[in-house]
Amino acid sequence: MKRFLDRYITIIDWYIIKKFLGTFIFTLGIVIGISVVFDVSEHLDNFLTHHDTLQDIVFKYYAGFIPFYMNLLAPLIVFLAVIFFTAKMANQTEIIPILSGKASFNRFLRPYFIASSLIFIVWLIGYLFVIPYTNHLKVTFENNNDFNGNEQKSQVHLKLDNRTYVYVDSYDNQSHTGYQFVLEKFDGDKLRERTIASTVVYDTVKKKWTLRDYSVRYVNGLREKLVMNQPQKDTTLELYPSDFEAHDNVYSAMSMRELNRNIEKEKIRGAGNLKDMTYEKYRRWLYPFAAFVLTLIGVSISSRKVRGGIGLPLGIGLFLCFAYIVVDKFALVFAIKSGLNSFVAAGLPNVIFGVFGAYLLYKAPK
Repeated sequence: MKRFLDRYITIIDWYIIKKFLGTFIFTLGIVIGISVVFDVSEHLDNFLTHHDTLQDIVFKYYAGFIPFYMNLLAPLIVFLAVIFFTAKMANQTEIIPILSGKASFNRFLRPYFIASSLIFIVWLIGYLFVIPYTNHLKVTFENNNDFNGNEQKSQVHLKLDNRTYVYVDSYDNQSHTGYQFVLEKFDGDKLRERTIASTVVYDTVKKKWTLRDYSVRYVNGLREKLVMNQPQKDTTLELYPSDFEAHDNVYSAMSMRELNRNIEKEKIRGAGNLKDMTYEKYRRWLYPFAAFVLTLIGVSISSRKVRGGIGLPLGIGLFLCFAYIVVDKFALVFAIKSGLNSFVAAGLPNVIFGVFGAYLLYKAPK
């Protein structure tokens, strides 16, 4: 292994790799530290109002908050790290001797992509396995403390299976009570049973629903039977209080197995959340590729020595990086509103900026 590394990774390669990773880790630590300070000042009143313990705040909320923002800001940090130390190398005339020594620009890129590969591997493993768990801690804490409000869906239509449909006009999450409940069962396209209840209550211990003040209409061809004004009955449905929550952050807290299971369930129900979940699934696989895309752009725009030092490359880099984040955020909107395929939408930022990076590489000084 040592012989392989000595043959393909030179002293200059190690120098660039250490600079890249060192700058990345240092910048990431500074940005996350500032984010935590601002978040504490923003939510301090909320912590005090709900009497949260220091242990819960640190090991539940911030144990999820820090990985979440590390994942969110990783493209920005990679880009800033590459631009900062590469522009500094160019300003100190360290790149010109490397390229003048018969090393091609593609060979100069090798240590950058070795370092970005290490970041990619850690990022991908974290996004697939670690961050969903830490997001669950953060999301649970936020929802319990009403960080995002206690929004509920209204006029909910759900398809529980191939023959069962449910309608609930409104739902109260505090009492786990739904109002104006309708349950319909079909045989093909023929209605066989229709149950109407004024209220339906979920028992969190029995994991069952209780229908109150309900009526049932049975249909068998031209023959019908109507059972009216029944007091209550218990029933088991593939329906849960979480199906009525309107929080936007629940999908990021699901493991891949749970996410895939909910996607299959959503294909049957057709409740309108399928795009959100499939986008989240594909984004977990595609988002870490930003490490390569932004490294390519960063090296291409900062490897040229310019007047004024690193200020101009850093400014251009900040603009491009925020443009990447904006495109990434709009990708979900494109998927939902325009009907764009979720896989295409999740990969759109990397494709757009990858093409731009290839153009910059072509124009970069050789």
